[in-house]
Amino acid sequence: MLAKATTRPRCKLSLLVRRGERSDLDAISALQSASPEAAQWSPQDYLHYELLVAAAGSAIIGFLVTRTLAPGESEILNLAVAPECRRRGVARLLIETWTRGIHGDIFLEVRASNQTAQKFYKSLGFQEFLVRPEYYALPTETGIVMKFHPC
Repeated sequence: MLAKATTRPRCKLSLLVRRGERSDLDAISALQSASPEAAQWSPQDYLHYELLVAAAGSAIIGFLVTRTLAPGESEILNLAVAPECRRRGVARLLIETWTRGIHGDIFLEVRASNQTAQKFYKSLGFQEFLVRPEYYALPTETGIVMKFHPC
C-alpha cells in the first residue's frame, strides 16, 4: 500500500514492476487523487485492463493502465506516479516494461495544457498524431493524440 502522507515512500529503492492486483486498488486510488492531471476513473475498472504497478519496497509509487485495441494496436489509458517520486524514472520504467511485449502502434491522449507529459512522451519516441478539439471535459480542453511504434 502507499505510505501515509506523513511518510514518504523511498523512491530510490530498487523498483519492482509487476501486474497490479485487487489489493493495490487503495494505493492506486491515492496515487490518482494526488495526480489531478491523470484520468480520474474508478480504480476498480482498471482490473478489466492491463494494469502494472511500480513498487518501492511495500509502497506502490506508480501505475500504468493499458489495453490492446486490435492486433498491432495498443493504448495507454492512464499513468500516474507519486508526486514525490516523479522525475526519477518510475513512469519510464513502467512504460518500457510494458512495451517490451508490444508489437505495433501505441496511442495515448493527453491534455493540450499538459506540456510536461507531452515532453515526457516525446522523450520516449511518441509523436503528435492528431488533435481532438474539446475532447476533455472539466475543464473543456483539446486532446492531443500521440503515437509510438516500437521497433
